[in-house]
Amino acid sequence: MKPEEIESTSFDIIDAEVGNHDFNEPQWSIVRRMIHTTADFEFKDMVRIHPRAIAAGMQAIRSGKMIITDTNMARVGIRSKELAQFGVTVKCYMNDPRIHAKAQSNGTTRAKAAVDMAADDKSGGIYVIGNAPTALLRLIELINEGKASPALIIGLPVGFVNAAESKAALLELDYPYITNIGRKGGSNLAASVVNALTILAGKAPGD
Repeated sequence: MKPEEIESTSFDIIDAEVGNHDFNEPQWSIVRRMIHTTADFEFKDMVRIHPRAIAAGMQAIRSGKMIITDTNMARVGIRSKELAQFGVTVKCYMNDPRIHAKAQSNGTTRAKAAVDMAADDKSGGIYVIGNAPTALLRLIELINEGKASPALIIGLPVGFVNAAESKAALLELDYPYITNIGRKGGSNLAASVVNALTILAGKAPGD
């Protein structure tokens, strides 16, 4: 089977097995891709999508705004060639030598230091967090302080320390987000959400 046939068949299987859900069509296209990426149907019940999230994400992509990731794994998982038609670039600060120096001097994580360094680039763009709860918590702090204004937060950190808690804090914001409850998440999952949004952004109205 060709790759596109495998993907299409996988989506058909997901649709057949998922059962009832309350997502509208654009929301389901995102959640279905998350399930496809993880083979985990629990995401049907765990995903939370802010009412303004999809429109905000599509507008950011169509406007050529930057996408910033907390890991290089998420960055390489995002379909940059498809984003290029909109003039979108994807950036990760984690390997910037300034991040290492700042994190060491401040006694903090590189992920948190990277959020601070990316402050100038976040305005109107999409911030993608699939690994580090500290990055998500710092981003929430900056938003509450009026120092950051991304168009959309994709907040899907994974792990046992502050992953669930950071996402719970995100859910308290009246701000465009796509996240989930609990410990599950990951860079590949976060990248899949961007890819789903990119496909939606490329569709003509009414498609």
